[in-house]
Amino acid sequence: MEVDQSKYRELYRELSLYEKYGIHMTMDGKPASPMQIAAAHMVKEEKSYMRDYVLDDDGHLKELSFYRLRQESGGKRKR
Repeated sequence: MEVDQSKYRELYRELSLYEKYGIHMTMDGKPASPMQIAAAHMVKEEKSYMRDYVLDDDGHLKELSFYRLRQESGGKRKR
């Protein structure tokens, strides 16, 4: 299966901008860099990731978290 490299480069660029502006990023509850997150998306196979945007009291983005979704029996996804 051929991976669409441009999709992951775009994700990396997007996340690098968040990092540049001081937005803290995590993946499954642990600090993660743009490269770690993009790499995890590239090798994910059957797994998907959900984004969680955390805002401060003024409504500005302060954290971006990625959570791996797990497949339950019966085809439902579970966080």
